Amino acid sequence: MALGALAPALLTLACAPLPGRPSPERALSEEDLFDAEGYRTARFRAPVARDPAPARRMAEAEVLALQPGRDALFLDVLPVTGGWRDPATGRWHLSEPHRSVPGALWHPETGRSPPDARLWEALRGAIAEARRANAHLPVIVFCRSDCWMSWNVARRLAREGVGQVYWYEEGVEGWHAAGRDLVEVTPLTVPP
Repeated sequence: MALGALAPALLTLACAPLPGRPSPERALSEEDLFDAEGYRTARFRAPVARDPAPARRMAEAEVLALQPGRDALFLDVLPVTGGWRDPATGRWHLSEPHRSVPGALWHPETGRSPPDARLWEALRGAIAEARRANAHLPVIVFCRSDCWMSWNVARRLAREGVGQVYWYEEGVEGWHAAGRDLVEVTPLTVPP
């Protein structure tokens, strides 16, 4: 049989979904989007209709009344767009700049589930360091509006026993829409 005669069959096989995976035509159900612990695992940019308990959502007016770095530790967990982290040095290489809340620490990719262990350890270390000076410093976790990454991080931190963790649902877009400046930030280097 000539290869030309096999082409339609090979194309059909190549386009078939992998076993255990939903077909591209089938929309993922709500169940498909979360792991057994309730963390979002796919399609992170979508409306968030769940409470991040035991973390709490902080109203935007309350967030805007805080001075980042003084009154609270602001953690931006937006993923890197088109960039990557060098495994040898821990430095991030960005394809485009990221603007965030002035005074916020950027810990990209920590909102995935499960999070990369080294990145998560660095995030927890940043909280511990900030709380050396003020043990009761609130932690405000955010990314963009309609983003599950910050929801995942806030919930995971609170479930791990970190106190005073708040989720800022409106994120950088809400901050900017409220007339606040954004500044270019660099993700923290996470050594290997």
